[in-house]
Parts: sequence; structure tokens; C-alpha cells
Amino acid sequence: MANTQSMIFTIYGDYIRHYGNKIWIGSLIHLLKEFGHNEQSVRVAVSRMMKQGWLESEKNGNKSYYFMTARGEARIEEAAIRIFKLMPNDWDGKWRILMYTIPEEKRQIRDELRKELLWSGFGSFSNGCWISPNNLEKEVNLLIEKYDIHSYVDFFVSEYKGPQEDRALVEKSWPLQEVADRYQEFISTYSNQFIVHHSMINKGQMSNAECFVERTNLVHEYRKFLFSDPGLPKELLPEIWNGNHAALLFEQYYKLLAQSASQFFEMVFQEGNDMRRKDKMYDADNHPFIID
Repeated sequence: MANTQSMIFTIYGDYIRHYGNKIWIGSLIHLLKEFGHNEQSVRVAVSRMMKQGWLESEKNGNKSYYFMTARGEARIEEAAIRIFKLMPNDWDGKWRILMYTIPEEKRQIRDELRKELLWSGFGSFSNGCWISPNNLEKEVNLLIEKYDIHSYVDFFVSEYKGPQEDRALVEKSWPLQEVADRYQEFISTYSNQFIVHHSMINKGQMSNAECFVERTNLVHEYRKFLFSDPGLPKELLPEIWNGNHAALLFEQYYKLLAQSASQFFEMVFQEGNDMRRKDKMYDADNHPFIID
């Protein structure tokens, strides 16, 4: 069973953010119960997320409501754009290079920064030197501000002039074969499930609640690639990249489950929450961030 806090992030990212970014704790408990999480584990996870600066709360009568902080919203927005971007970007030919010398007494900041850089898609080229071919200037500036490390870092945007090919930098900085192996596992598991569920839905054998669970689990598993796949442009990927096949499978499976899953979410959400806050532009079948 997935970690409760991690599953809450998934549900905020794929559902709650389209409905005003706020939910009554009773509704959240109801939704998480579908995955086997009890009330106590949900309340503990929510409390932890507040301490970590991801969630805030407000009272309305005797009901407690929880919503993402600005930091939480920014993280979910970035994650959603990357999850639903199904094909690699074109490359502008430039490398973003972040170099730092953070002193030992600030080791905790250094460790946190490394995790953030990995999550954003940077690769560790050498000790204290991280690179990315993607336009991540905004993310880098936010990290420098967040950790107040102006005096310890240097940031460059430059071209690689050899003596090897650009792809040699990729081999040095990212374990792409490991990522490809993980994608293959995802494809093997979910292509079989997709066929089964496609047949069951056509025969009316899957409930809305089951579709909600399956769609949420699908997004939850697929978003794990944010921690390993740097989202390299097509010019730097192998000629046959199974990340593209995984993305297309994810899109088809997501759309298969989308309507029924959203109907279950709305059935739970309409009790104790304000349905008028739903984003008028949101359509579960045509996700705003799905970019073919």
C-alpha cells in the first residue's frame, strides 16, 4: 500500500487542485479509505504535511478544511506539467550548469538541494557540478532564494564544444539504462491491466469507485518517474526510448478511467465542499496538461 502522505499529494494533484484546491478532512478521509488508509493515518499525514509547509488549514463551523500552500501549489503545478507532457521537448542546444561549494556546517542544506536538483531533472556531472539541457533558470533561482545560498553557487548557460558528443554528457550524468528498465516494468504491468480494464469497462463490470482507485494508482506510479527520468530532449535520448511508449500507454489508460473516476470523486466531494469552486475549464477527458 502506498504511503498515506504520498497518496494525498497524488489526490491533490490529480483532483483537488481542479476543485478550488481545498477539501474538507471528512471527504479526504473517505477518498483515502478506498486505498486502505484509515482515519488516523490520514490525520497524521495531514498534520505532518502542515509542519512541512505543504498544507494550510481553516475552520468553517465545526469542519476543518485543508488546502495547499503557495509552495505546495507550485510543486504540484510543476509535477503536473511534467507528468502530462507526453513527448520530449525540442532542444535549444544549451546546457544549464549549476556549481556549488556549500560548507560542511550547511550539510543539511546541501543534501536538500541535491534532492531538489534531482527532482527537477538535473544530473550529477561531477562533485558539486549539476547539469541539465532543459530551461530550468526559474527553478534554479527559486532554489537559490529558498536555501539562501547566493554566495555558494554559480550558474551558467553554455554550449558544449567537445571533444565528445553532447550525448557523452548524458551518459556521465544520468543512469538512463536504469530509467529505461523501470519504464519497461511499468509497460509490462500496465499494458496487461489496460487490456483487462478496457474489456471490463466495455461490459459495465467496473464501478466508478474502482475506476477512481485505478486512475489514482496509475498517476501515483507514473509520477515516480519524476524522481528518475530527467525529461531529456529528443536529441539526447536513445533512438528507441521506451519512455515514449510508457507515456502513450499512460495517456490511453488515464483517458479510459477519467470520466468514471471523476464522477466518483465528485460524488464524495459534493458533501461538505463547494462544487462551485470547480475550474470551469477542467475536463477529465481532455486534461489541460496533456501535451501530445
